[in-house]
Amino acid sequence: MSDRHQVVVIGSGFGGLFGAKALKRADVDVTMIAKTTHHLFQPLLYQVATGILSQGEIAPPTREVLHKQKNATVLLGEVTDIDLEARTVTSQLLGRPTTVSYDSLIVAAGAGQSYFGNDHFAEFAPGMKSIDDALELRGRIFGSFELAELAAQRGESFEHLLTFVVVGAGPTGVELAGQIAELARRTLKRDFKHIRTEHARVILVDAAPQVLPPFGAKLGEKTKVALEKLGIDVVLGAMVTNVDERGLEWKFKDGRVERIESVTKIWAAGVSASPLGKTLSEQTGAPLDRAGRISVNPDLTLPGHPEVFVVGDMINLDHLPGVAQVAIQGAKHAAKEIERRLEGKPSAGPFKYFDKGSMATISRFRAVASIGNLKLTGFVAWLMWLVVHLFYITGFKNRVTAVMHWFVSFLGSDRAERTTTLQQIFGRSALERLEGGASSLVSPPGQYDAERAAADETRRKELEEQAAEEVRLTDAGERGVHQPA
Repeated sequence: MSDRHQVVVIGSGFGGLFGAKALKRADVDVTMIAKTTHHLFQPLLYQVATGILSQGEIAPPTREVLHKQKNATVLLGEVTDIDLEARTVTSQLLGRPTTVSYDSLIVAAGAGQSYFGNDHFAEFAPGMKSIDDALELRGRIFGSFELAELAAQRGESFEHLLTFVVVGAGPTGVELAGQIAELARRTLKRDFKHIRTEHARVILVDAAPQVLPPFGAKLGEKTKVALEKLGIDVVLGAMVTNVDERGLEWKFKDGRVERIESVTKIWAAGVSASPLGKTLSEQTGAPLDRAGRISVNPDLTLPGHPEVFVVGDMINLDHLPGVAQVAIQGAKHAAKEIERRLEGKPSAGPFKYFDKGSMATISRFRAVASIGNLKLTGFVAWLMWLVVHLFYITGFKNRVTAVMHWFVSFLGSDRAERTTTLQQIFGRSALERLEGGASSLVSPPGQYDAERAAADETRRKELEEQAAEEVRLTDAGERGVHQPA
């Protein structure tokens, strides 16, 4: 490593990527450590799940994004430990540890799905936080229609296969429910012979008393009405209490319990901050909230550790929402502070968040937008959503292909990405059943080398014998000639 100031960035999401890019002209070496090889534009994951966009359009390779930044290095691995005293970060990739030292640290590890203590729900109701999640859900959603067609052809019951339940009435839940409804009523209605896909039932359920609480009561009510016009059943004030392979149950405040038979359930309710928040809390004493977010100083640093910045979904500060803009602006603030320190300048002061508003699509040509005191619905809000999301998609190529796919999906009725595989649907569950996860499928380096040496020698002998036999057959003219028994 060079003698320059070493900055380690944890995470390749909005916070990590924008933090690394903000340091491109600084006299520092930047090392980004991330558990995926891509930068994920998470707000559009639901479009991957419903066949509108491909994963590549919303998840460009991080190395490609940063390849022109001479002071940036990208390392693949999941961070498992941060030692604040030693100033080191340790990551793991398939059981192989890597430790990197830092002078300044930006922690932007994001958040995962929260099942509110019922993690076993995840087996039957995947979340919506990663490309793996979106591809699995794409397989489950389109697969349900295929299974329903088979069941109908055999004269069996198939209503549970055409019942889709989305848990959580936040932006992700609303967008998913809307797109599944459009998928059933527009895209697939002429593709099947034994079922009427437009009769599919889509249910949006939440324990909250309204849809889209962060958007306010007025927009929440308008969104609910718009969803119901699409044929979506909106169930509010109902807390999901059980999820299994064939359905789920929810409970109302008055004690009533209802069960819905459904094979395809999607969990879009609640987030839980990265476990690294707990690691940092144990070493600094900074408290965690119920979602695992860590309390930070007004300048986004950790108490007693001004060299460590925490940004994005991991922080508990001034009731900041868990949205992309908080991560982007926080990362830029951290990068600016690091540069000012190296230049001997005083701190720029506390982090100041500029709220650029919130948006969510309901269906094609219809969205809701809350920007300060401005509340919009309908086509104008949809156009604003379109422009904003195009602006933040990384890469010109991805913007062009996204527009093309949106044109096909919104003006027409087709979906460009309808390919599904069994691997998408069952891969996650299969890996989770392995004691060591994916690392169980990979041999330790020493063991692999020894086994490979022995296998190579055996294989070499087999190849030599096979080649000699091929030569003999050709020279003896025996190919194609009947040989007596």
